[in-house]
Amino acid sequence: MATAPWIVSDPLWERVELLLPRKERRLRYPGRKRLPDRLALQGILFVLCTGIAWRALPRELGFGSGVTCWRRLEEWTQAGVWERLHALLLAELRAADRLDWSRAVVDSAHVQAKKGAPRRDRVRSIVAAPARSTISSSTLAAHLWPGV
Repeated sequence: MATAPWIVSDPLWERVELLLPRKERRLRYPGRKRLPDRLALQGILFVLCTGIAWRALPRELGFGSGVTCWRRLEEWTQAGVWERLHALLLAELRAADRLDWSRAVVDSAHVQAKKGAPRRDRVRSIVAAPARSTISSSTLAAHLWPGV
């Protein structure tokens, strides 16, 4: 029986739980009890897998509100949880020789150009003169009398 992709397995949760920042409750005025991190993570994964809006997350699933899950996602992003989890899982896959680099793609958004690399020449325009703007006018009359 296949499980839903947003259900976090026990082995995965053991890895993730170690990376999450600890939030202690205040002793004085503790407020509402915090949603368990595992449920928040499953709510985040549900929204990301299904593509629904955060506010549309059904409370019946037990993942808390969509706003709570969004806040937890933001908190964990600021704490660098996702980068550390990515590095941990890559290290485990690399150690088990389970990475298939034949399907890897290098994205320029993630790979910086080396400093001092030769700059490309600017592309010269082949148009004789730029076309007049159809949105704005540079005549004095248009500035003084916009209704004309």
